This record gives sequence, structure tokens and C-alpha cells, in this order.
Amino acid sequence: MSASDHQPVASLYVHVPFCARKCEYCAFYSEASNGATIHRYVSALVRELELVAHDLKPRTVFFGGGTPSLLNLQQWQTIFHAMERFGLLGAAEWTVECNPATVSFDKARLWREHGVNRVSMGVQSLNEGLLDRLGRVHSRQMVFDSFDILRRAGFDNLNVDLMFAIPGQTLGVWRETLDEALGLGSEHLSSYEVIYEEDTPLFEQLKAGQFSVDEDLACAMYSELVERAAAGGFAQYEIANFARDTGAVEGWSDEDKGAPDSAIPLRPLSMPSRAGRHNVNYWRGGSYYGLGPSAAGSVRGTRTKNWSNTVLYCEQLEQGRRAIEWQEKLPPLRRAGETAAFGLRMNAGWAFDPFHRTTGFDLRMEWKREIDQLVERGWGRRDDRGFRLTTEGLRFADAAAELFLR
Repeated sequence: MSASDHQPVASLYVHVPFCARKCEYCAFYSEASNGATIHRYVSALVRELELVAHDLKPRTVFFGGGTPSLLNLQQWQTIFHAMERFGLLGAAEWTVECNPATVSFDKARLWREHGVNRVSMGVQSLNEGLLDRLGRVHSRQMVFDSFDILRRAGFDNLNVDLMFAIPGQTLGVWRETLDEALGLGSEHLSSYEVIYEEDTPLFEQLKAGQFSVDEDLACAMYSELVERAAAGGFAQYEIANFARDTGAVEGWSDEDKGAPDSAIPLRPLSMPSRAGRHNVNYWRGGSYYGLGPSAAGSVRGTRTKNWSNTVLYCEQLEQGRRAIEWQEKLPPLRRAGETAAFGLRMNAGWAFDPFHRTTGFDLRMEWKREIDQLVERGWGRRDDRGFRLTTEGLRFADAAAELFLR
């Protein structure tokens, strides 16, 4: 049994499954907001928090969705009071995802007063036609207004989330969006290529031949993203994530670097200071609790997934038990392979010694053939200290990662 088995889990994810309207591309579990259901969900979430609080001392908290910013002031106060009662406040990084159409100054100020110190804003596009195409409920002006509200409420760590390769999006429109988004002056930028998931309207439109996928254009857009983000002062630290390096940031410490269950230093030398620590924990194989309908968790090698049904989720918690649909204990080698695969999404890749300390396996031994294959293909680079993907390899990281899965 390792030292980390005796330590509380340091990361918490909470899924808020409500949206004003389902977006055309979204395959995440979410549903239209309903006052009575949301109120019931908040009560159930408080019960779930209580059930795991004994094993939780969060250094990172992430409220994702759905649209967490849809919750009203009273509902947020209920959650904050419960977290205070259970000793769960005070995380070094606490992120809330928001939709620009659902941010008010009072709500932002309430978040800030209770320890939320990072907001991720789902902008997706700054082109009105593309926002309509995606089914977003906000306008481009709402993005600028919401950004200003968050700044006035005291937030100095904001993420702007964009999408590219949207049907109908040209390279010129993408450049304009990047220029405007970078001009906001956020501390972090995330940008993802549109993925066509089954059971989404966008997938059905693609299948019906209403548009086609242009891989060359998507590659050009990704290159534009990397180049313009770098020119705008952002350091890429993961395939789709870019952050500013503003020097010392409250919460980064030597304690984080050697903390149990954080897998490897949360901020190695190659990590920009505004990197999202919660996601770094995912990519480095750390433990985290996942609460809320459909939320996934991973605690000391055991993975869980809650029911993707808000009513069923609430019923289970109201009966005094967690709403877990399934759980599995991963064999050590399989867990190590997944840890390797996720970690290679990051520009820094994996240093050999930390990987061995984290997993008990030597990347150079168990995956020598795969590493050699990626180096020969030009997708990987190895030295005495570690292994990482090249710029080209990062573009095809999913294919590279599959080689490490056992």
C-alpha cells in the first residue's frame, strides 16, 4: 500500500447537468433546466458531498456541465454552505464553467466570496452565424459583457473556450475569432475541434450529407491556433490548452510538487503558471471524486460512473447511498497504460522517473517497442530523462495514445 492510499483525495469534479438549451454538437449528459428538478438535484448533491467528505481535501475543484452558471444565487449558497460545513472550501484552484448568457455580477461576486477563483467561459465562437449553427444561446456581445462582469467581480484567472472546424467556418472567420478572443486578455485558452458524436443533431446532419468534413482545413485551423496563441503570449502545455506564465501564483507550492496522489509535480519547469491544475491531475493519473449525474471518478485505481439520469441520481441519494451505475478496479498494468496515454497529451510528455514512481512500471521497458515506433515515425522524441510527442505527434495524439493501452 502506497503513502497516497492513506491521504485524502485532492481533486473534486461536480457535474451540473442543466442547460438552457441543448447544443447541436453536445453528447454530454445534460437536460433542459427545470426549477423543481434543479432544486432536487442540489439537495442530492449536498448528500453526495457528505458521503465522500471524509476522504476529500480538495486542492482543485471543478464544476462542469451542462451549465453550472444556470444555478441561481440561493442554490449556489446552499452548495457553498454545505461545503463549508464538510470542510471542503479553500481549494487552491476552483473552477466554474459558465455560459456567457448566464453570468450576473451578483453571482460572480458570490462565487468569488466563497473561494471560486477561476471561471471557464464557453464562448465557442464569436461569429453570430456560427453561434446559431451550434445552437448556442448567447450572442457575441454577451461574451464581452460577461468577461467584463467577471473582471469587475475580481476574477484574475479566466479561460476562454473555443471550437474550430465548425460546419461553415472558414479559415478567415477562424482567424478573426482567434484575434478577438486573444484580445480579451484571458489567462487561459482552450480550443477543441468539433467532434461528431452519435445521437447529436450535428452528427445526423453530417450523415444526411448536409455538409462534409475537411481534414486539411481542420489541420490548417489547428496550426493557426498554435501559432496565434504563441504570438499572443500563451504557452501550449496540452494538445488543446494554452496558458500564460505570469510567475508565482497563489497555491503553487513545493507541497504540490511532492503531494501524494498528484502523480508528478503539478508544475514542472515546462508548465505555465496559469495551466489548469485540475485537468493536469487527470492527465497525470491522479485520483479525483466525480459527483453529480453521469460524473466519472477515479480513486486509487477504482473507476466509478454515476447514473446518467437526474431523477434516478436524486432517488439514490435520497435513500442514503451514492448513485453509482458501475465501478471497476483497474489491473496495475492497464492503469499504467492509461496513465501513459493521458500524460502524452501534454507537451512535456512523461519523465521516466516520475512515471515509475506513479505507476510502478518503467516506460522504457514495458513500452519500448511503442516508443521506438513513434520516434521512427517522427511523432515522438526520447532522451535520457523522458519521452514526449513532437508537434506532429500531438496532432495525432489519440492514435499515439492507443499504442500504450493494455
